[in-house]
Amino acid sequence: MKLFACDNCQQTLYFENNRCVNCGETVAYQPECVRLATVKPGDRQCRNALERDACNWLITDTGAEFCRSCTLSAVIPDLSDPANELAWRRIEAAKRRLLYTLFALELPVQNRAQDPGAGLAFRFLKGREDEPVMTGHDEGVITLNIDEADFAFRENMREKMGEGYRTVLGHLRHEIGHYYWDRLLRDDTQLLARFRDLFGDERASYEEALERHYQYGPSANWEESFISAYASMHPWEDWAETWAHYLHMTDTLETARSHGLTVRAPVADRPGERISTERLESGDFERLNSGWNALTLALNSLNRSMGMKDAYPFVRSPKVLDKLRFVHELIQRQHKEESPHVQAA
Repeated sequence: MKLFACDNCQQTLYFENNRCVNCGETVAYQPECVRLATVKPGDRQCRNALERDACNWLITDTGAEFCRSCTLSAVIPDLSDPANELAWRRIEAAKRRLLYTLFALELPVQNRAQDPGAGLAFRFLKGREDEPVMTGHDEGVITLNIDEADFAFRENMREKMGEGYRTVLGHLRHEIGHYYWDRLLRDDTQLLARFRDLFGDERASYEEALERHYQYGPSANWEESFISAYASMHPWEDWAETWAHYLHMTDTLETARSHGLTVRAPVADRPGERISTERLESGDFERLNSGWNALTLALNSLNRSMGMKDAYPFVRSPKVLDKLRFVHELIQRQHKEESPHVQAA
């Protein structure tokens, strides 16, 4: 995520800002030109910005009432409940950050009206005791239990599941991975063959794999082949976890670039070399990986200095790196096939 600057007073703006804290001007984000700037006459703000002050994106589609992000929300919870509204706001903020990365990578993002067969939609639901909500993906529809936006609930679930990391943004990045498996891999026999060599055969029974995973847990040496314990459950989940991880890498590295960070490479990579994140090329996986190694080492060291747990609690084995490289190459291939539609301001 890049940093922005107010075009009225040059104050630093963050992606989530809807107002400049220095000059007080209303600001809004225009995804087509990757620009966060003061609202001008003729700009059309999202209905969720005007009515609930809950969005900071401009509308660019003729006749639309909602921005490109909010349009994708097919079902939202009852907002008359303050707890539901707070959860919805947090989830929508995470979704906008997800979409920022998808647009930057030039991945196809269409809503159900634009593409009824393969378009994307989100359902944010509140479960009941007699009707729980399962987070997941089904033919382009991503469902998220809004309880995941509650910090106490999510931390409790993280502990129960033995996870090192659990966030709303992480959920969305994982589920969108399932969506892009369908869009980019499912019907390509050559890519499927490579996928199966790395991740395994997705035709294996998902139901049996799920039951086995929750009954017996992951194998003792799962870290040798998988980015997370959950990834070891089935090739589809391995793919989605790896995809989400790649999005973690690209977004965090862009944030580091925007702040002009320079970090020292780990001894195992290039002893003594300082890596300027501003010079990292997104198309070069090996450089990205070296930059990521250096950055996460620094992040974890900083957290430990504050007495906090590691910000990056993952181990990436050679097999995991091969899977991440496959995701990278697939996205780069898609990037080359698609004509550019956004340019950085």
